[in-house]
Amino acid sequence: MKNFESKTLKRTFASIVLGDLAGAPKGPHGGATMAPLHAAAAKAPEAPDVKVDKAKGANARTVAEVNAKSVDLKDKPVVVRGKVVKYNGGIMGKNWIHLRDGSGVAGDGSNDLLVTTAEQAKVGDIVSAEGFVRTDKNFGSGYAYKVLIEDAKLKQ
Repeated sequence: MKNFESKTLKRTFASIVLGDLAGAPKGPHGGATMAPLHAAAAKAPEAPDVKVDKAKGANARTVAEVNAKSVDLKDKPVVVRGKVVKYNGGIMGKNWIHLRDGSGVAGDGSNDLLVTTAEQAKVGDIVSAEGFVRTDKNFGSGYAYKVLIEDAKLKQ
């Protein structure tokens, strides 16, 4: 990344290279240990109440269902319909979208689901995201997620 501004360190770095360090401590699944500190920073901003009808079809799930059943849904296809509450484009070759549908609880984060996609969306869009559930995904630099939908196709 070029010209990365760290608000925490109050400093701009000319460039940052992301990767895993050889010999880094390993977590329970063999990957580098996860850093929950960054999970809070990656959460979507608080949004007014959202209520979106559940997607249709055999693989349809709510945001809360994907979060609650992530172990059973690991590597399986799902379709989740929700409102885009946060969008970050072009990071590590992907667009990063946070979806909410009105299910789940804000206090434990089960009301929010991260989706990565090559497609674009805008905050406020209602989309259906069809992709595969991934669990314990670590992208390095402290960006680790308990559950997300990866490489999704979007329908508006």
